[in-house]
Amino acid sequence: PFTSSKSISFGRTAGDISTFGVEFFEKFDAVIISCCSLEKKKLINQKCRKLSKRVAFYAVECRGSCGEMFVDLQDYKYSKKKLEETIECQIEYPSFEEAISVPWRALPRRVSKLYFAMRVIEQFEDVEGRTPGETSIADRLGVLKLRKELCETNSLDESQIPDALLERLLTDTREFPPVCAIIGGILGQEVIKAISGKGDPLKNFFFFDAMDGKGLIEDISGPSTRS
Repeated sequence: PFTSSKSISFGRTAGDISTFGVEFFEKFDAVIISCCSLEKKKLINQKCRKLSKRVAFYAVECRGSCGEMFVDLQDYKYSKKKLEETIECQIEYPSFEEAISVPWRALPRRVSKLYFAMRVIEQFEDVEGRTPGETSIADRLGVLKLRKELCETNSLDESQIPDALLERLLTDTREFPPVCAIIGGILGQEVIKAISGKGDPLKNFFFFDAMDGKGLIEDISGPSTRS
């Protein structure tokens, strides 16, 4: 278990967060967003990166039995215990936009199928002007067409993004409490680690699928920020 003596306060402000200026985010040590569109994720992450101080950024999605978390700690320094000594470490994180721009053919062969499926659904909602979760089985043909286009562009076999997985993401649009609890628990632990600077942080995607009960960490980074 991970413990910290740091106190944490939370802020709540009404309005569309994507319209707030860069200076709004300066008062936070960590920014967590959920159920946001593709463009909103990129925009808020960019604003956090423009600040003179480092602000940790987390984007979380829970779609039915599946969950995803993205982490950007920018240029992050932390310490960890190894045997009897404390080691100082440093990790360079890509932004959300940089991470999802990495060509699929450049990724390790065993990357989670959920990573690819989430990108297809995310892009479909963006192209169609939908809000996150505003999908149904009626969108199946449109999503399969987009999958084909993305796989051809990225030289990826379509079998890496199974029909059944896409259909689950299309139809299971409500948040599933057990999945939210797991993602939320890991998120809380990661925020504490980021603020305290102690312990190995997650880089940079975490996926959970209740169908098999497995949680996976994937480092989706370009050559300049790959661990």
